[in-house]
Amino acid sequence: MKTAIICDWLITHAGSERVLGEIIKCFPEADLFAVVDFIPTEQRAFLQNKPVKTTYIQRFPFAKKLYRSYLPWMPLAIEQLDLSSYDLVISSSHAVAKGVITGPNQVHISYIHSPMRYAWDLQHQYLKETGLDRGIKGYFAKHFLHKMRAWDQRTANGVDHFIANSKFIAKRIWKTYRREAEVIYPPVDVSAFTPYLKKEDYYVTASRLVPYKKIDLIVEAFAGMPDKKLVVIGSGPDLSKIKSKAAHNIEILGYQPNDILVHHLQRAKAFVFAAEEDFGFLPLEAQACGTPVIAFGKGGALETVRGAGQEKQTGVFFDQQTISALCNAVSQFENQQQLFLPKSCFENAAHFSPQKFGETFKAFVLRQLP
Repeated sequence: MKTAIICDWLITHAGSERVLGEIIKCFPEADLFAVVDFIPTEQRAFLQNKPVKTTYIQRFPFAKKLYRSYLPWMPLAIEQLDLSSYDLVISSSHAVAKGVITGPNQVHISYIHSPMRYAWDLQHQYLKETGLDRGIKGYFAKHFLHKMRAWDQRTANGVDHFIANSKFIAKRIWKTYRREAEVIYPPVDVSAFTPYLKKEDYYVTASRLVPYKKIDLIVEAFAGMPDKKLVVIGSGPDLSKIKSKAAHNIEILGYQPNDILVHHLQRAKAFVFAAEEDFGFLPLEAQACGTPVIAFGKGGALETVRGAGQEKQTGVFFDQQTISALCNAVSQFENQQQLFLPKSCFENAAHFSPQKFGETFKAFVLRQLP
């Protein structure tokens, strides 16, 4: 059986790339394709050091930095990849990879991290955050996204079977494409973390500092709770704005290597998470460190954190992305702190192991083959 694996773009080793690496382990003889590939040599181990066949966008000027700007050309580029000689095509997609052309004698299985958020339900939020919600540039951006929605929906017909990374994304797939999706959660390498029993008197949050992660909300909330310490790890375009909102009880560390991140995750009283994520790796990594989570109660967090009323509770949810709702959740956590056991947190995270992902994913794919 000749197999092709295709993804959107390879720039860094993050969430979708972790999934891609485990898919490659399931089908080690597969050939790899991507729109562009700029993964540094020292980070290519997850690709099993395989060569990656790319599109013509790889040769566009400054593609390494401006690849997102070339999104209007990506549908055409992905359609030019000739995969007609493959029996099985697996796409790992959050943008255009699922749009690759396949024939009636091929099986195309698409693992969806999310339908294109900026083209569908989060369009207005993205346009506002980028200043493209008005003016002539805004008109062209809206027109382009209208075209992308039509292309995205049409190419869903070329997928034989959808896999979603969470029940939340399965609902989004149904809303967008009117297709059912199997849910197979992404892998979290719990073996890389050790539960730490002795917690220190601080909270921690970590993320890329971009608007939808709502780190500014967390910082503002803790600025109003001067008796509670917060450590913020991460960098991004909102760094200066977040620093301006920080009070004396808030320590902003910026980007930190993984060992420093793990150190803080292990020792924190709780990990604070205010974004509406499709899945969310960091809440599970915090739990793998034996640390409970205070999370916004929408999106993937509802599937990765055990809230009130669930057996072996591992966290607390707040139902609105507001300062008061988060402050109330912190107070609730402190009143119930004895309920959150490091062992329970680690055991919950262990359900999302790479081994379980590999076994479940490969079994699903093999069931779909003739």
